[in-house]
Amino acid sequence: MALPAEIVEKRQGFTRQFPGRKAADLLNRMYSNSSFYRQNLINSGFRPERPELDISYEEFTQLPFTEKHELREGDPLAMLAVSEEDVVRIHSSSGTTGKPVVIPYTQGDVNDWAEMMKRCYEMAGVTKKDRVHITPGYGLWTAGIGFQAGVERLGAMAIPMGPGNTEKQLEMMVDLKSSVLIGTSSYGLLLAEEINRQGLTEQIHLKIGIFGSERWGEKMRLRIEQLLNIESFDIYGLTEIYGPGIGLDCRYHQGMHYWSDYLFMEIIDPVTGDSVPPGELGELVITTLTKEAMPLIRYRTRDLTRLILEPCPCGSPHPRLDRIMGRSDDMIKVKGINIYPGQIDTILKEVQGLSSEYQVYLSRKDGRDIMMLKVEKEKVTSACNLDKKLENLFKSKIGIQITAQVVEYGILPRSEKKTKRIYDER
Repeated sequence: MALPAEIVEKRQGFTRQFPGRKAADLLNRMYSNSSFYRQNLINSGFRPERPELDISYEEFTQLPFTEKHELREGDPLAMLAVSEEDVVRIHSSSGTTGKPVVIPYTQGDVNDWAEMMKRCYEMAGVTKKDRVHITPGYGLWTAGIGFQAGVERLGAMAIPMGPGNTEKQLEMMVDLKSSVLIGTSSYGLLLAEEINRQGLTEQIHLKIGIFGSERWGEKMRLRIEQLLNIESFDIYGLTEIYGPGIGLDCRYHQGMHYWSDYLFMEIIDPVTGDSVPPGELGELVITTLTKEAMPLIRYRTRDLTRLILEPCPCGSPHPRLDRIMGRSDDMIKVKGINIYPGQIDTILKEVQGLSSEYQVYLSRKDGRDIMMLKVEKEKVTSACNLDKKLENLFKSKIGIQITAQVVEYGILPRSEKKTKRIYDER
């Protein structure tokens, strides 16, 4: 059956964006320098016999994916594509989903990463006059040092606080007149609520917040912005692909621009691995076009999003991803229905009087799945029967019956890092 004309047009537009020359250069480099990828390329029929030619999008999508488990196996530096003498730094993933992945960087990689982070700051309106309050962790994690490198590349003032010690955070925020806050959305909310609780709002000089490292919904974004009187931006990244800073939403907040001169992104069906038409939801796959130490070809991120091909009102030439809906491996299956965290965020947004904070408890009784959704209500609300409204909306939108429990504002725990929301006891 023929595809609809609009899908054909979008797919052709996406194919025209494919950086065939850079992709060919990367494949030839990996064929020469990476024993891991050389064998993969040979198995796929690729030969570097005509390196002057581009590779087509159709040819490229026949190459195998790179999976996270392959990065974990054997020697941590087994996929190194340069000599060890060229490695100036390593970072590591957090290891929350298994053995940490070790990622090496050349000086060129470090410079490219700082440039991407600088672009993020500029897109968010940060200037040399700003004082950037950095709360993510330093050390092996990419976040703290990545944000700081971008601040220094831009020429602004970095305040490298790191995580924790909220009282000290607030003291320095007031004394140093921090104008930009960097952190996880969970810690951003915690700080915003504490500033409000302590009556420090008039002593805070924040105007911009940049939050990442976890998926967060529009309701949380609005809550943080209202409490701090700031504009917030969603930043994207992962350790395997440099770290934070490979994409950010602009001031129109209609998706995250990613740096297509450094990265190629595609969307696949997470079950079949087939490419999906542009604009459809699927799993994000990234290829690092210019990375030196450990480039990745068609790396499966497990993050769920979609490509936005329409031009952005901001005028940026860089393409966009939609906000992250969740992860394919974060999906929960209840009564035969697949549910992603982003769907829960969307439902909460539709119920006036509920806050952004929730927890899901899954259990099984007499062979049947039971889902209980515990949600905070807004600090001040006159809405009633919120639990019934939530249950009815969940039934109509998702298709299953749940039990909703609406609790007082501030009851659910806050986190200085990432908030745990799903508790599966089945």
